[in-house]
Order: sequence, then structure tokens, then C-alpha cells
Amino acid sequence: QAAADPMSSSDAPEDGPKETSSVSQNISDADAFKILLEMKMKKRQKKPNLPSTVTELDTEDGSKVYVVGTAHFSDSSKKDVVKTIQEVQPDVVVVELCQYRVSMLKMDEKTLLKEAKEINLEKLQQAIKQNGVMSGLMQMLLLKVSAHITEQLGMAPGGEFREAFKEASKVPFCKFHLGDRPIPVTFKRAIAALSFWQKVKLAWGLCFLSDPISKDDVEKCKQKDLLEQMMAEMIGEFPDLHRTIVSERDIYLTYMLKQAAKQIELPRASETEPRKYTPAVVVGVVGMGHVPGIEKNWNSDLNIQEIMSVPPPSASSKIFKFVIKATIFGLMGYGCYRIGQRTVQFILSMPAAQSYLQKLTEIRSSH
Repeated sequence: QAAADPMSSSDAPEDGPKETSSVSQNISDADAFKILLEMKMKKRQKKPNLPSTVTELDTEDGSKVYVVGTAHFSDSSKKDVVKTIQEVQPDVVVVELCQYRVSMLKMDEKTLLKEAKEINLEKLQQAIKQNGVMSGLMQMLLLKVSAHITEQLGMAPGGEFREAFKEASKVPFCKFHLGDRPIPVTFKRAIAALSFWQKVKLAWGLCFLSDPISKDDVEKCKQKDLLEQMMAEMIGEFPDLHRTIVSERDIYLTYMLKQAAKQIELPRASETEPRKYTPAVVVGVVGMGHVPGIEKNWNSDLNIQEIMSVPPPSASSKIFKFVIKATIFGLMGYGCYRIGQRTVQFILSMPAAQSYLQKLTEIRSSH
């Protein structure tokens, strides 16, 4: 109001601030809601100028979904996300994250870069405690792949999700949804899909990943997300693993986007005001590798119950789990043995111990 009706300090009466305050208080909640909605609709472009990485999808009730396909390690992807949200002023923003990775939204780039590079025993123990031995190891191996890219590029993952979170907070009445399947479910289903030797072969490939990556390589992967492309190359011979890590998540992401795209209730200033509904505008931020799958599943009736279940561990999983545990305990036992052996040798080399042993020898010889 002050900006709309400016008044110089010399012309303003002494009780000016009080009058301004009383005028501000006269704005009803209904007017405040109306002003915010008008601001939002004014900014929302009827024919938005969208990046080439955006795929537009429609629902039966008229809602629109703009899916931004991103490379998880790309500055241009972050710009695409910001531009799309600013152009369409969405009601909901959905990102390819689950509750187990939501912390990356509020961490700064420097901290994330440090976290991604530091994969230690404590993180391994935490992953195993949270997801079990097999899934924990799989999670740490995938983190190693991500850390390898991070180290090569000097860029932390998830920048496009952080930008989406920031921009969504600037849009009035915009909700922010996590759209990915929980990591423990994905890993447990992935492990269950592999035989014993497939698990060993995959772990070996992930452990010795060392190919150099350039920023140009990342931008070339705009047609397919870099992290998922590297994974696809390693798991190409394991179609069941590809199904659990990529195809099933395509279905889950599609389902979450369709849920977010249901007609929304307009904000009400009071409970007495009648309810009004309108088609939603949704922005989805996902890895480029998931976009074809989302398009494929968009017009299908989806049931995610089946892909949310965790099958019981197979015989090969039990054997692999036993081998891992036996190896860990074996290494711990050998370490204790070596430490004990060195400790004994150290004690025996001390002058006091040498003198004591000599006395024992003399006593024995005298008898």
C-alpha cells in the first residue's frame, strides 16, 4: 500500500504510521488470498516458453503436468527447472526423491560435496543397520558410483532438486511432493532379483569403477541421465535388476505425478466459503532416463502395491549374506590374532619380562 500511494516524509502527519497500520489491518483474509492468487495467475504463462527438456502431459480432468528431464550433475538442468517453475507457476512440484534422501534439499553444495566423497565404515554400518546387510552394501556401492562422478566433476548431486525446492517456496500455494519409491524397497527388490554370482559380479564392477568423466560427457547425457546410464551399462546383462531399479520406478513416479495432478481445491479465506476446485498445474523433476517410461505409463491404470512389496530372501541371498558375515568376522578375528601376537612379542622383548623368564629357567634347571 505504501508503494501504491507514496507520501513524502514532510507531507506525512505525525500519526501516519498508525493510520498505515490500521489500513493494513482492514485487509480481509479473503482479499489477501485473492491478491496472492491473482499474482500467481498473472505470472502463469498461457503459452509458457519451456526448455527442450520439458515433456508436457495432460490428464482427463484438464490438469497439466510438465516433466523436466534432468541430468543429476548438470548446471543447465538446474536452469531448466528454475525456468519451468517460473513460467508455469505450478500448484505442485514433484521431485525424484524419497524420504530417505530428503536431507539433501537443505544441505549446501559444499557440505554435500564433502559428504559424497567421504564413504567410510560409519556410513556402511548405518546403511546396513537401516536396510540390512545386502541392501546396505548395495546402497554403499551405488553411493561409490555417485561419489566417483562427484570427485571427477567437483559437483554435488541433486542440484536440480534443491533449485526446485527453492523455486517452489516462492510460488503462492505451491505444494512440494517427494515422488520416488523408498530406497530400502528398491534395493531389497533389486537384491532379490539377482543370483549369487550376479551379486558378486555386480559388486566387483561397482568396486572397481574408475573411468574418467568430463562435464561434456554429462551434457551429452541429457538424453539419458549419466548416473543411470553408467548403471545401465554395468547391469545390462541383468534385465531383472534393470526392471527393479529403472522400470518399476518409472511406474512409481508416474503414479505419484498423476496423484499430484488431481483437481485441487482453491484456497479459502474461511470455512463458510464454498469449496471450489480447478485443474492442477504440476511440475515434475526427474532424471532424463525416466521420462520415456513415464510417457509410456501415463495412460495406463497403475497399481503400485506389487512393486512396493519386498520378497523374502532367496537361498543365494542367504548364502551371500553368510559369506559376507563370515568374511567380516574372519578379518576381525585375524586382526585380533595379529594384534595379540604383536602384543605378546612386545611384552616378551621388555627387560623386565626377559629377567623374569631367566629366573624361571634357573628355577627349573635347579630342580
